[in-house]
Amino acid sequence: MRTRIITIAAVAALSIGAVACTQAETEQAEADAAVAADQAGDVAAQAGEVIESGAMKAAQAVESGAGAAANTLEQNQAEAAAEGRPGAVDPATDQRVPAN
Repeated sequence: MRTRIITIAAVAALSIGAVACTQAETEQAEADAAVAADQAGDVAAQAGEVIESGAMKAAQAVESGAGAAANTLEQNQAEAAAEGRPGAVDPATDQRVPAN
């Protein structure tokens, strides 16, 4: 994304430079394009941080949900093992209840 923005800024600088009539105008156009490229880079970096923070929040939500699901499954298995249901695994001992 950042490379694309910088490329567009460079093309814009060349286009502006080609249209400028005097050396001073050409230099000013190049300076303006450089400033625009710097600003575009800053915006791209900020957008990257926003995307990364969103991904972090999503990962945290998945992790939290997975932890809750694991706790529920562990409770279910503990109850099933305590009742002697074949195939259940006691989470405390990691022992499977044998089939009849």
